Amino acid sequence: MTFKKIKRSWRAEKLSYLGSSIFTEVAEWKEEARSSGNEIIDLGIGSPDRGPTAHIRNILSEAVLDESNYAYPGTSGSQPFRQQASAWMKHRFEVDVDPNTEVLALMGSQDGLAHLAQAICNPGDLAIVPDPGYPIYAGSLAIAGVKPWYLPLKEENDFLPDLDNVPDQVWEEAVFILLNIPGNPIAVTADTEFYEKLIRIATKWNVLIVHDLAYSEMAFDDYRPMSILELPGAKDIAVEFHSFSKSFNMAGCRIGFLAGNPEVVAALRDLKSNIDYGVFEPIQAAAIAALEEAMSKGKGDRGVAPLYEARRNAFVEALAAEGWNVPKPKATMFLWAPLPASFKGSAEASRRFARELLLATGVVVIPGEAFGTEGEGYVRIALVQEQERLIEAAKRMGRFIRQYEI
Repeated sequence: MTFKKIKRSWRAEKLSYLGSSIFTEVAEWKEEARSSGNEIIDLGIGSPDRGPTAHIRNILSEAVLDESNYAYPGTSGSQPFRQQASAWMKHRFEVDVDPNTEVLALMGSQDGLAHLAQAICNPGDLAIVPDPGYPIYAGSLAIAGVKPWYLPLKEENDFLPDLDNVPDQVWEEAVFILLNIPGNPIAVTADTEFYEKLIRIATKWNVLIVHDLAYSEMAFDDYRPMSILELPGAKDIAVEFHSFSKSFNMAGCRIGFLAGNPEVVAALRDLKSNIDYGVFEPIQAAAIAALEEAMSKGKGDRGVAPLYEARRNAFVEALAAEGWNVPKPKATMFLWAPLPASFKGSAEASRRFARELLLATGVVVIPGEAFGTEGEGYVRIALVQEQERLIEAAKRMGRFIRQYEI
């Protein structure tokens, strides 16, 4: 008997929906620029260029040498970690969360964001996500078989989500709405009135609010991000992700936590208990030390914010001196920069600008389209170099832009 060989692809179709391929392309552009002799100034990926404090590193070192820390860790996170996360939420936001039922340790907030839809949705469900938005927001829905409804963030609305423009049919069908304030790629800000309105609408339609607050400790000027869990009734309808990556320069450690509605926390915990064993205990010990250190400095301490505020000021001023006026964000490590006039209006303008800038100058930025269709016409610039390097990058950018204005 002969058998017909079945032609098969060992690659799931859903992988094509996981996000823009632009990050792979940018890596290729970097190699092309290097081969041409360009010195790279990488302002692309939002990875802190400094490490955590010496105290945090010492705690991590000591814990790594403790032989008892090499068993499987618990999926929920250690009791001391969850208790400390709960204490920090009280210290920072005056929010009470039960460490046993309302806090879950994560391998970074992206771990939770990537898996949440699988834990709380069924295939074919719908979720509301921002556009532009961090790529895993839409990517996680593709993995879970959940339909996205893209909530546009537009400049004329200060990039704040226009909740009134979400159709009733979408609210009725949606399982959750995901927002990121202050956000990546756009450092949008919101006040209490916005969150109160969001809670009212979400409660009316029984839609879970998922708030990604990864940049809570990276705000400037007079702005201090709030937790949605501060508001009455929020825990009935909301959960919130927190990260150590940006706030404490612990990106490589991969630790964060989810706080809020206990049913949602339990659902994500149950999913993760079947797919991983939790965060390495020494990493949790370092995270506890980071929270303790932050709390010991008092409520007025701003952590890493002054460093990035100074970089923001120096870089935006340097760009303005070169003829490119970019708005000053009130939070995060990113600038959301509208393209110079000479590049606007062309096909794939943000991609063209980013590629040609990199090949000509060695400066890496990310095209706005990588974050959604509403991102076209912008580039994201990460403040992940020291001030002198940022100023050098601004000078290179200025020379590049002026070549197209002739």
